[in-house]
Amino acid sequence: MTALIRTARNFRDSCAEARADGPLALVPTMGFLHAGHLSLMRAAAQRAPTVAVTIFVNPTQFGPAEDLARYPRDLDGDLAKCDQAGVAFAFAPETAEVYPEGFQTSVEPGPLAQPLEGERRPGHFRGVCTVVAKLFALSRADLAFFGEKDFQQFLVVRRMALDLGFPTEVVARPTVREKDGLALSSRNAYLMPEERERALALWRALGAARARFAAGERAPAALEAAAAAELDAAGIRGDYAELRNPIDLSRPARADPATRLFLAGLVGKTRLIDNGALGDRHAPDA
Repeated sequence: MTALIRTARNFRDSCAEARADGPLALVPTMGFLHAGHLSLMRAAAQRAPTVAVTIFVNPTQFGPAEDLARYPRDLDGDLAKCDQAGVAFAFAPETAEVYPEGFQTSVEPGPLAQPLEGERRPGHFRGVCTVVAKLFALSRADLAFFGEKDFQQFLVVRRMALDLGFPTEVVARPTVREKDGLALSSRNAYLMPEERERALALWRALGAARARFAAGERAPAALEAAAAAELDAAGIRGDYAELRNPIDLSRPARADPATRLFLAGLVGKTRLIDNGALGDRHAPDA
């Protein structure tokens, strides 16, 4: 049975006890867990005898006009899923436990946090790095697992862990998708049926760029245009459809199989993101 932990002190103590028995793996989440999160937990269990999950809707990574207040929450359901995946304990603190009165320190990320989501959501990655740094400091986890759907976040967090000397190996796992290609996201719960159908344009956009690449196209502008056309055709207001180097997020002069296409757009009032390598031709996960 997954134990629920509410205080930072108890979380720190539980992690210390777990590390005495071998490596500890951490899966940080904002809750409303889905199959993508479960895949991270199962991957973590293959690398460590103890898996801990954190469930915290982090206010410092939301902008003033974003969806903090309505972000979906289901702690009981989350704990049931953690138990199903063999998670030893889940840390689900109140906001004041993470950011007590007088809290004033934040972690400022570097250049990896500047393009894409960083440009559209000022302060977002500062909030991500601050809360993840606290979780790493409390847990001293040997490994931490993140999904590739938030690929830029993975790069930023991995760089932060290296720069600040955390002993935690930051591990990325592939995006989990519905059978029709839609990337799993807690925010998919916002979508009305018609919006859910239109959201598939993000998967089609990836497919369009990959098809052009497979046919020999290497010019980034042409590949980006193919993806953007799919978003436009579905009436999705695209924030971006950009190719980036998967190591430093620089703009490539010429695409190669590892080059990643990053997508973001509004489906109705719901902002969704996706990404994938041009050379990846895998079908959606079942």
